[in-house]
Amino acid sequence: MTFINTVFKPRKQEVTRLFSHLELDGNKFSHQPGSVIGSTALLVGTTVGAGILALPAVTLPSGVVPSTVLLIAVWLYALVSALLIAEASLNAMRLEGRVSVGLLAMVENTLGFVGARIAGGAYLFLHYALLVAYITQGGEILVSVLSKWGMQNVLPAWVGTVTFTLLFGGMMYLGREKFVEKLNNVFVAIVIASFLGLLLLGVGQVKSVQFSFQDWSALGSAASVMFVALFYHNVVPVVVTQLEGDRRKIRQSIVIGSLIPLIMFLAWNAVVLGSVSPDVIQTVDRKIVFDPLQVLRAGVAGEWLGVLVTIFSEFAIATSFIGFVYGLLDFFKDISLVAKDESSSRLPLYSLVLLPSVSVGIINPNIFLTALDYVGTFSISVLGGIIPALMTWKQRQHLNSMSQPLVPGGKVTLLVMIAVAFAIVIKQILSISGE
Repeated sequence: MTFINTVFKPRKQEVTRLFSHLELDGNKFSHQPGSVIGSTALLVGTTVGAGILALPAVTLPSGVVPSTVLLIAVWLYALVSALLIAEASLNAMRLEGRVSVGLLAMVENTLGFVGARIAGGAYLFLHYALLVAYITQGGEILVSVLSKWGMQNVLPAWVGTVTFTLLFGGMMYLGREKFVEKLNNVFVAIVIASFLGLLLLGVGQVKSVQFSFQDWSALGSAASVMFVALFYHNVVPVVVTQLEGDRRKIRQSIVIGSLIPLIMFLAWNAVVLGSVSPDVIQTVDRKIVFDPLQVLRAGVAGEWLGVLVTIFSEFAIATSFIGFVYGLLDFFKDISLVAKDESSSRLPLYSLVLLPSVSVGIINPNIFLTALDYVGTFSISVLGGIIPALMTWKQRQHLNSMSQPLVPGGKVTLLVMIAVAFAIVIKQILSISGE
C-alpha cells in the first residue's frame, strides 16, 4: 500500500518526501523505503554493459588523454540529463498525484501527443538498434571462440548471430522471470570477476609510451558511442520511485551510481589502449574502424588476458541483451491489449522483439559500431538531451515558485543541453551526407 505524503519544511516549503511505501504486517503498517545503495546498484548495473566494448575502437585513434577528457565531459552531460529526468519525475508525481510515472507516460503528459510519439520512436529505435548490435557482436565472439577450436573458414558470420539469439533468447523465452533473474545475476557476477581479472592482468601489459600519444582531431564519433555506454536514464524514474521522492537521496544515488561506471570505463579505456602496441595506431587507416579488443581476444597481449577479454565481452553483451529484450517486451505490452500473464502471447511478443533484430544482424553482421554510433547520435540525443530539458522547462513554468530544480543554471543550462544534443545530430547528418 502506498500513501501520498507531502511534507513541507517551515518557511522553505521544500518537499522532503512525496510519498511512503507502507505495507500491512499483521495489525501494523511497516515502512519499506528503498535504499541509496540499492538504487545506486541499479544504476551501476544498467550502465555497465555492452557499450563499454565499443569504447576502445572509437578512442584508439585519439589516444588515452583526449579520450579520457571527452569521456568525463560526456559523463557530466549525462549526469545533468539524468538529474533533469529525476526532476521531471518528481514534478510529475506532484502534479498528477501518482507515485510512479514511467518515462514515456511522463513525456506524453508533459509534451503532449507529438512529444510522446517522438520519444516512443526514439525509444523503439534505441532498443532495436542496440539489440542488433548486441546480437551481431555476441555472435561474432561465439564464432571466434569456435574458430580457436579448429573450425575457422567453416562457419559464416550469420551462424554466430542466429546461435546467440537462439541461445540467450531461448533461455528467456523458455525460462520464467525468476530463473532469468538468477541467470542474469550469475552473468553479472562473471562480468565483474572477469573485469577485475583483466584489469589486473592488463596493467602488466600497459606500455607507458602509449599515454604520450595524442590526436585530439581524431575523437570523431567517439562522443556518440560514449553516450551509449553511459546511458542509464531509462531507470531514473524507477530510482525516484524507490527513494520515495527524497531529493537528497535521489541526487546522491544518481551521482554515485554514474561515477562508479565512469571510473570503471576510464580504467578500462586506459588499460586496453595501453596494452596495444603504439605501432598499431600509426598504421591504422582512419576510414577503417580498428577494434583493439579483437587483438587482445586473439591473445596478442597474453593468452589469459585474451580469455578474460572474451569472457567479459560475451557476458557483458548477454546482460545488456536481457535488459533490452525485457525493455521492448514491456513497451509492447503497455501499448497493446495483451495480458501480461497470458502465456499464448509469449511467442508473438518474443518474435516481434527478436525477429527484426536477428534479420538485420544476418544481413549486416558487421553493424555493431555503426548501430551504437547511430543510437548515440539520434535516440539518446533525443531521450537524454532534448526531451528532459523541454519537460523540465515546461514544468518549471507551470509550477513557478514551487519548482525545486535539481540542476542549477535555470534556462541557460536547459538551452545548453538542447544545443549540444542538436549539435551532435547535425554533425552526424553532415557526416552521413559527406560520405
